[in-house]
Amino acid sequence: MSAAASDLAFTPATELAARIRARQLSPVALVRAFLDRIDRLDGTLHAYITVCRDQALADAERAEQAVARGERLGPLHGVPFAVKDQLDATGLRTTAGSRLLADNVASADAPVVARLRRAGAILLGKLNLTEFALGGTQDFPYGQPRNPWNVAHDPGGSSSGSGIAAAAALAAVTLGEDTGGSIRSPASNCGAVGLRPTWGLVPRAGCIPLCWSMDAIGPITRTVEDAAVVLSVIAGPDPGDPQMRQQAPGDVLTRLHAGVDGVRIGIVRELATSADTHPEGQRAVLAAIEQFRKLGAKVEELSLPLVPLAGAVFMALADSEGAGAHQRWLRERASEYDVATRRRLLAASLLPAAAYHQAARARALITREVLGALERVDLLLAPTQPGPAPQIASGHAPVTSKADAAARFFKRRSYTTPFNLSATPAISVPCGFTTTGLPLGLQIAGRRYDDATVLRAAWAYEHATAWHQRVPPDP
Repeated sequence: MSAAASDLAFTPATELAARIRARQLSPVALVRAFLDRIDRLDGTLHAYITVCRDQALADAERAEQAVARGERLGPLHGVPFAVKDQLDATGLRTTAGSRLLADNVASADAPVVARLRRAGAILLGKLNLTEFALGGTQDFPYGQPRNPWNVAHDPGGSSSGSGIAAAAALAAVTLGEDTGGSIRSPASNCGAVGLRPTWGLVPRAGCIPLCWSMDAIGPITRTVEDAAVVLSVIAGPDPGDPQMRQQAPGDVLTRLHAGVDGVRIGIVRELATSADTHPEGQRAVLAAIEQFRKLGAKVEELSLPLVPLAGAVFMALADSEGAGAHQRWLRERASEYDVATRRRLLAASLLPAAAYHQAARARALITREVLGALERVDLLLAPTQPGPAPQIASGHAPVTSKADAAARFFKRRSYTTPFNLSATPAISVPCGFTTTGLPLGLQIAGRRYDDATVLRAAWAYEHATAWHQRVPPDP
């Protein structure tokens, strides 16, 4: 691939759409540039489960003809996108990363896919994920996803392919799904932008569920503005999802560039300065705090003492809901699950009712703590994860002790899950790199349905720094 074509693939989606509208860029040439990158890199990275090459090229031809005819164009006209293979797209398999659904072909688009198509975007394919979006998969049936910055390292889950494809320019924008950090984790690990919108803002019909009370669909992109545009397209009421907020979504674009002068930001002490947080991650977050102060934000430190318990509370609730959804298959087709998925779901199915109700009460307390803090400040800031992407091999190591199990399964989830439990929006943006060249993520969370302020702060930080301009080397 020529350097010019590679640069084109890393161009923000909003700029690509503008160039197509101005007739400076061919949708066909753009789709071919991304397909060429997929051909060249995905044999190593394994971001995709399905690539719909012929359909994408046919859609690009139609998009090009629409431009030539002077038709009214959508905000993402001609822009190639890909979605986590948890979401339905007409005529394509929806495997949810599992052998159990290897032959599951969708008869209709999920609303979010249909909305992106109506906005003019062109579907390239379906993206890899941990089995049933649960996390911890040991044997990926469609290929081991790999971090584009270092292929020996984990890209994050469960929206692994979505993070890889966004960061490595195997699609202009992607969709993931976040139950406990599954958008923000791969965004952080891969050096991309990942937005979990407010729960109930984006319809989930046509998405294979894990946990109805926390599942949320959102974008993973290379810039905050791209994430805001995608959210503006996919958000809004849908009759197919009764859990949806039945109001028009707020405008996230008008004040995106308004800055953060006077915005009150609270630093979550238990996460930002925890002994569990990697030293380089701590330094990166402290530098980000200073950057926000320079931009005019009013920054203070807050204590949320229940936050370290969030990972355990989340797993008690989400895994139990997942076990309930999988009850029949666990009885009839247990051998077809990945060993880690089967073990986790079976363990959750044995959780006593008393423990589940205790976790539900704990969720209410954590929610009250998060929402209470957001009455004092406009935004909360923390590392997205305790550290950079671990090596893939570390996920296969046996659990050696109770403390090891707690660190592996609970502690790291306590960085993202407070905002899943409280149904609040949160975004991860790149905030630095380790000395070994692995990305680090900064997490910004806000009030329910105030996704606009979360995006506005993320945009201000992104444009005051250069982290988002780095691109991973070809593997």
